[in-house]
Amino acid sequence: MLIDDSFDICFSSPLRRSKRTAEIIWGAREEEIITDSDMREIDLYSFQGLLKHEGKAKYGEAFRQWQIDAPNFIIDGHYPVRELWARAKSCWDKILVHESKSVLVVAHNAVNQALVATAIGLGTEYFRILLQSNCGVSVLDFTPQPEGGTPNICLNRLNQTPGSPVAGGSSAGRKTSKRIVLVCHGVSESDLESSMPYTGNGPLNMLGNIQAQKIAELLLDLKVNTVISGTKMASVETADTITKVQEAADCLGADCIPRYVETKQIPDLDVERLQNVSSGWLNRLEDDVTTSLWDQSGKSWKHLLYELSKGSDQDNVVIAVGHPALHIAMMGHCLNLTKEWLGSFHLNAGSISVIDFPDGPSGTGVIRCINYTAHLGRWSIPITRSTQADEEY
Repeated sequence: MLIDDSFDICFSSPLRRSKRTAEIIWGAREEEIITDSDMREIDLYSFQGLLKHEGKAKYGEAFRQWQIDAPNFIIDGHYPVRELWARAKSCWDKILVHESKSVLVVAHNAVNQALVATAIGLGTEYFRILLQSNCGVSVLDFTPQPEGGTPNICLNRLNQTPGSPVAGGSSAGRKTSKRIVLVCHGVSESDLESSMPYTGNGPLNMLGNIQAQKIAELLLDLKVNTVISGTKMASVETADTITKVQEAADCLGADCIPRYVETKQIPDLDVERLQNVSSGWLNRLEDDVTTSLWDQSGKSWKHLLYELSKGSDQDNVVIAVGHPALHIAMMGHCLNLTKEWLGSFHLNAGSISVIDFPDGPSGTGVIRCINYTAHLGRWSIPITRSTQADEEY
């Protein structure tokens, strides 16, 4: 997944499994890997090394707190999650003193959660909310400001894994039967002709059709209940492709068992007059535009949660196809953020983002991945960009 990507420097946890992973990725590069003990996995003190049933039997109430209120969990006089966040901030202090354009950091599940969260300013309450999987890749863009000072920081990618992000598994160790998949519609013909690209007004072009088909194939790992899209042509065509493949999925063998996928179109998943520019582009919009976008996305998010609540305890998968700006804003609502955070996330055409609800639609959403594009194959978005042609960006 990283074979064609370019890195200037590599930081790693000193623990063996992390360091070995870093060595494999780093390959024959001459520069040495920098190890940092602050990148080690979370310290659990007396909990360290215990199996789940052992922790339950030995610590009882403390173990329950670790499960349901990890940020306030205390053991042996320590708050492990709070200490982890402090270590992550210390790591950034050391990483950012290097002037490298592309930095590789290889660490562990919990510390990677903390690194991502602290980079964009999220507190310990987001532990186990931004999922990290084995060999999952997350990308943070640091864009200098013209006047200097703190750079704009954007989470460009979260937890892009070599395997499918929707095939089996659980969210943060917990099973889930409720899931929302946010699909950014494919590229349309009008995107090539318009002075404001990515409006979705026209039909899908050749690349857009490929993106839609690749998305539909990826989602075959799910049994989708409902596909909701905006009313613009690119969204509708992307949604139609997903629906047709889903409904035909059980008719590909000897026995055909056709099934029905409910489809809906809602205008609140459309966006007018917004240009998808680059990482963190929503930071550059006028306040009245972001306010309107935020209010509109709040209605859309409530609609998705309502659809997800149908079917009592049964599995329910809702697909939403629309403009990336709406999806970014809806993730903000999911994370209980405000419109000021819109520039902290980025989505590309043809990407998917997956949100699981282990406690049901009224509970907290767990972000399984953001801006996942590996399913697009040769049309996927590279993890790093070329540093030899920065003028193109």
